[in-house]
Amino acid sequence: MKTRFYIFGFLALLAFDTLAQLSFKYAAIHALPLQADLAWLFRVFGMPWIYGAFIGYIGAFFSWMTLLKHAPIGPAFAASHLEILSVMLLSAWLFNEKIGWPQILAAILIVAGVICLACSESEAHPAENDSEGHAVR
Repeated sequence: MKTRFYIFGFLALLAFDTLAQLSFKYAAIHALPLQADLAWLFRVFGMPWIYGAFIGYIGAFFSWMTLLKHAPIGPAFAASHLEILSVMLLSAWLFNEKIGWPQILAAILIVAGVICLACSESEAHPAENDSEGHAVR
């Protein structure tokens, strides 16, 4: 049951974080040229993308706060950075941004870090068994 909660929670966090980052990128592209005047602010807040960013950040905040109440902090913190991968992949597709070897290496290191922290957490808190041999947490 907890595993399903963690999976759903981290997928929600990933989705909200990705929505926020991509929405800011779209808003920035459509708000060009950058000008420090009232007309530019009206142009920014007249686009739906900026509201997608707000929704993404609010959703990410509540997802993160809910996860922090239940998930171990080490793996939770590491997994919260998986949006870097989703934003990178979607930016390559949506904005034709290039993915080079530094980005690929960084993605591998992020995933390896999440896996290492998850494994170390499971070793630090091994599942206890009840009288019938079922795992209990």
